[in-house]
Amino acid sequence: MEKAFTSFLLTSLLLHYVMASSAMTKTNITTDQLALFSLKSQIALDPFHFLDESWSFAKSICHWVGVTCGSRHQRVNSLNLSNMALTGKIPRDLGNLTFLVSLDLGSNNFHGNLPQELAHLRRLKFLDLSFNSFRGEVPSWFGFLHQLQVLNLGNNSFAGSIPSSFSNISKLETLNLKFNSIEGQIPKVIGSLVNLRVLNLGGNKLIGFIPTSLSNTSRLETLEISDNSLQGNIPEGIGNLHNMKVLSIEDNQLTGSIPFKIFNISRIEIIGFTGNSLSGILPNGLCNGLPILKELYLSTNKLHGHMPTSLSNCSQLQILSLSKNEFDGTINKIGNLVNLAELAMEKNQITGSVAISMFNISSLQILSAWQNNLRGFLPRETGNFTKMQHLKISGNKLIGEIPKEIRNLVELEELLLGDNWFSGSLDMEIFNISGLRIIDLSVNNLLGNLPPNIGFILPNIEELYLSGLTNLVGTIPYSISNCSKLTILELSNNQLTGLIPNSLGYLTHLQNLNLGENNLTSDSSLSFLTSLTNCRNLTILSLYLNPLNGMLHGSVGNLSTSLRMFVAHNCKIKGQIPNEVGNLRSLLDLILFGNDLVGSIPTSIGNLRKLQSFDLTNNKLTGFIGDHICKLQHLGDIHLG
Repeated sequence: MEKAFTSFLLTSLLLHYVMASSAMTKTNITTDQLALFSLKSQIALDPFHFLDESWSFAKSICHWVGVTCGSRHQRVNSLNLSNMALTGKIPRDLGNLTFLVSLDLGSNNFHGNLPQELAHLRRLKFLDLSFNSFRGEVPSWFGFLHQLQVLNLGNNSFAGSIPSSFSNISKLETLNLKFNSIEGQIPKVIGSLVNLRVLNLGGNKLIGFIPTSLSNTSRLETLEISDNSLQGNIPEGIGNLHNMKVLSIEDNQLTGSIPFKIFNISRIEIIGFTGNSLSGILPNGLCNGLPILKELYLSTNKLHGHMPTSLSNCSQLQILSLSKNEFDGTINKIGNLVNLAELAMEKNQITGSVAISMFNISSLQILSAWQNNLRGFLPRETGNFTKMQHLKISGNKLIGEIPKEIRNLVELEELLLGDNWFSGSLDMEIFNISGLRIIDLSVNNLLGNLPPNIGFILPNIEELYLSGLTNLVGTIPYSISNCSKLTILELSNNQLTGLIPNSLGYLTHLQNLNLGENNLTSDSSLSFLTSLTNCRNLTILSLYLNPLNGMLHGSVGNLSTSLRMFVAHNCKIKGQIPNEVGNLRSLLDLILFGNDLVGSIPTSIGNLRKLQSFDLTNNKLTGFIGDHICKLQHLGDIHLG
């Protein structure tokens, strides 16, 4: 009897527990449901109808799109609405999802401030609000979310400073605040986050010094604090972070030398110090302790000295950026970097010849070595760069002929060989590469002419620089009109003759046309100018020192409204300045000296309110200088004698 009573009592208690638990669960599910409906009510735009079609009372919230419930309590523990193009605000009720472990609203159009009620999400481990339009100060209440491991607020409009309360989130592994408007200093307490693996504060308005306390974050793998206004030296302790894989402190105002310890972090794959004022030399053993380094960015600093020969030991290196420093010496060992895809070393003082071994790097896609002191020939092995897309070696002292093997560079998009000592005949056929967009051969000793079929050889050309060749003769081919993508055409300071072709008017994308200092002519009406009225993006038109022997007509006023520079001095232009020139309201420079212009200065010149330079000297103009000239308030250089 007693045993039966005991059994009945236990059964009753168990049933009571189950019923109570069931009632509680129902209440909690309702709470979660109301929180989610509150969120839905704040969605102003759901273009793909993710929530419209799924979030309804017709089915359990655990089956709604983006919602995951725990198996034990059937409470919402994960909400993932990322990449749904949703527009709206976050309601306070979202803080009632107290079982939430993961919240991902990234890559939407949410805006406004974050409600303080989100501080109730004490179980939260993962929070991603990146790529939205949230604003206001970074909330200090994040410090209450002690379980948080990932906090991603990147690419929003948060302002204010980094709260010191972040030090309370001791389990934090990833902190991403990149591309906001956060100000102030990096708080020293960040160094107390000993579990931190990723710290990204790039693209903000941070000032002050890099805190030395960061050396305490021994598990740190990524430190990204580029694009700020940080000052001072790079702390020596950064070199003790032996788990570091990515170190990027680019585009700040750092000074001093680079701690050599950094070049002994054996796990590091990316080092970025571009865009600072760092000085000193690179260590002789630069690559002896960097077995897996893939990207090294040191451009735009004040580094000097020789390239360390140990650079060849960085066998995994894919990008080497050393531009705009004061490096000198040779680059003979570069050829051992067989995985290199990009080599940028322009604007240094590098000497010697172009090493033959370099042409063994079949993976090289970008070689930028302009404005150095390279000498010697460009070898035939240049044709081995079959993956080359950008070959930029202007501004050196290279001699000899341009190797015909360049035609083997079938992926080439940009070829800059200008301002060297290349000689021989100009064979445009070798540049018959379908993807070639930019060619610069200016200021060399090349001779020849522009081939009649140039428009078919270079159908995709966008920028063509052939100025200062002195021995470039012949006419401008009519087929140039087939270069329909051309934006810049530089043919100045050559020996070109014949009529300026009206076919230039078919280059509707043309922005810069420089034909100055040749022997080009035109018909008496300068009809090519009328054709150029089709070029609605034209901003620079230079015709100086050509015997045009024609008259300016009213059609000149129909040139692009974007025209900023019209230079036609010493061109034997006759007649009056047409009144329509006053239509060119964007003009900054109007240079017409040394012609045979007659009559008076038209009053419409007063419409050129942006004009800064105006020169009509050595013409045959008469009459008074009217008050309209006084309207030109930006005019700083005027010559009317």
